Amino acid sequence: MRIGIIIGRIGGVDGVALETEKWIAVLERLGHDVYIISGEFEYWEINPNKHYYYPILSFFSSECEWEQEKAFFNPDKNPTILLDQVEKNSDDIVYKLENWVRTHKIEVLLSENASALPCHLSMGVAIKKLVERTGLPIVTHDHDFHWERGDRYISEHKEVNDYVNNHFPLLLPNVSHAVINTFGVETFHNRFGIKATLVPNVMDFDRPYGLPTEGNRSFLSDIGVKENEIALLQVTRIVRRKGIETAIDLLEQLNDHKIKLVITGNYNDDEKNEYYNELVNQIHDLNLSNRVIFGAHMVKDHKDLSDVYAHGRACTYFSTYEGFGNAFVEAVLAKKPIFVNNYQPVYMQDIGCKGFETVMLEDSELTHEKVNQISDIIYNPDRCKEIGEFNYKLGKKHFSFQILQEKLEGLFKF
Repeated sequence: MRIGIIIGRIGGVDGVALETEKWIAVLERLGHDVYIISGEFEYWEINPNKHYYYPILSFFSSECEWEQEKAFFNPDKNPTILLDQVEKNSDDIVYKLENWVRTHKIEVLLSENASALPCHLSMGVAIKKLVERTGLPIVTHDHDFHWERGDRYISEHKEVNDYVNNHFPLLLPNVSHAVINTFGVETFHNRFGIKATLVPNVMDFDRPYGLPTEGNRSFLSDIGVKENEIALLQVTRIVRRKGIETAIDLLEQLNDHKIKLVITGNYNDDEKNEYYNELVNQIHDLNLSNRVIFGAHMVKDHKDLSDVYAHGRACTYFSTYEGFGNAFVEAVLAKKPIFVNNYQPVYMQDIGCKGFETVMLEDSELTHEKVNQISDIIYNPDRCKEIGEFNYKLGKKHFSFQILQEKLEGLFKF
């Protein structure tokens, strides 16, 4: 089957992009031909026969940023100006999408979160128009929804909110919805009376990951962690819901200058760098400047992530909210202990209930007991190894490529 993927960006380390790469690997393993149209191929070698670069689909295109500004941040008094422009932009996009579909004889579409979250209004609207015009079946891989993001996607104009609700998520007869957590399944059932398929985020447990090699042995020293020091890893982007301030508080409470916190993600998705600046101020106020390392410049793709995990002692993951939690499964695959917050609405319902051994906070509260538990693990390499092996076996059982293959075989039966 010839499958066409529409995605805002691919090749980076955000959750949607990472999970899409895994879907591509498994779909190709199943014998499908996969074609991609995207606004960004971040660290991705473009095959001109299979990949089409279309800049307007980028979340950082002038069209997308203008739409977001006028819809949610700095709206005009008359919302018609915005809505008319979105319609015009979406008409331009759907024209290009129709040509792309015809050129590659696409038989089924895959929308990667573009039909769920209105972070690119005209792209989502264009996908709806494409499906209506062509009648093609489509799988929407829905990671999260606008009503889960507080007031981020709420406009002061009722007309804009109605427009968003009419297009996100994509509700048409020829749509198959894949969601990444139980909450998503329940949401589709309760809101729309639709049965969605749960496809958890996965990792390839049959390939080495997070192992020390000759090529990565200097990775930590290259970013400022000395040989006799311990690296705690915060392998996430810098956005507020990741709860990085809790990891910094933990560092301060551990009170050991040999423990360093390595934050691997960038702050490209942090609105106006507000959260990043708060973290910098926190680090300064706690006098931790020599113990917190921002290492995004060293982490661009899967290989770099694997190198990060290779030499870290344990991982912090104190998110308050996640659609699933790629970084959790990555830590499990790398056999690293993980300290986690009971993030909503997913952790206990979809992950913690499987029996993973962690130190888990409630409501991001670092109690004296929890800090002691974390400390006991950090200073005991044998215990770290034991926890890592235990969690790895559970991860392979519940979140492997084999699980993904079974799900995709069902979804792509057209």
